Amino acid sequence: MNLSDSQTAGDIPRRVSAMEAVLTHLRGAIERGEYAVGDKLPSEAELCRRLEVSRPVLREALRALQTMGLTVSRTGKGTFVVSDGAVADPTFGDYAASHLLEVRRHVEIPVAGYAAVRRTPEDLDHLTHLLERMERETDTTAWVAMDTLFHLAVAEAARNPVFRRVIEEIRDALARQSAFLNDVGGRRDQSNREHRAIVEALVDQSEHDAVEAMEHHLARVESTLTTIVRPADRTAPATEDEDHG
Repeated sequence: MNLSDSQTAGDIPRRVSAMEAVLTHLRGAIERGEYAVGDKLPSEAELCRRLEVSRPVLREALRALQTMGLTVSRTGKGTFVVSDGAVADPTFGDYAASHLLEVRRHVEIPVAGYAAVRRTPEDLDHLTHLLERMERETDTTAWVAMDTLFHLAVAEAARNPVFRRVIEEIRDALARQSAFLNDVGGRRDQSNREHRAIVEALVDQSEHDAVEAMEHHLARVESTLTTIVRPADRTAPATEDEDHG
């Protein structure tokens, strides 16, 4: 089966990955009732054959369906449809997205301001090095790991161990959310730009700019998540040829 069409991220047109195309196709089929609640999805081997994608690509899409609350995987039995519409508030690890966003707004925004005032040259070196590595990185798993390190480093620069402890507590959930937003929402390049704005504000020791940069970053995270959990389009987006298996 050939998945074709196009999609945009924000105002910038982009080619979407094979994973996104598969996710859109399966999500649409579930929301249209082609796979009803209680139905078992075809096997991974059968879906790979029908959709002409590799098993790793398919498994990423299946994980995203579970995060959206559309399916559940039962060991040894397969993947079953549990809802015909994505949940408005997906869960990442132990925490719901809305809870993460609420805490991050109340913690990370003021933390960025404190970091701008209190950061050391060593903090700036560390953050700049992390940012440069993230901008070069192409592997999602590696990028997500550095994303959480970046937010921990900003908290560290605020020179208050309680802030870092809070970010440590939600670190796994942040990583899961970050991977989901990058896989499904294509946010990596945009996130890199937002991170650079935060670092530049810290370099300038501008508390105002740091607060604004972090506020913008978290607002974009929220808007991307909201867009993803809205009802899916009925057409499947284009795939990148190199993602076909």
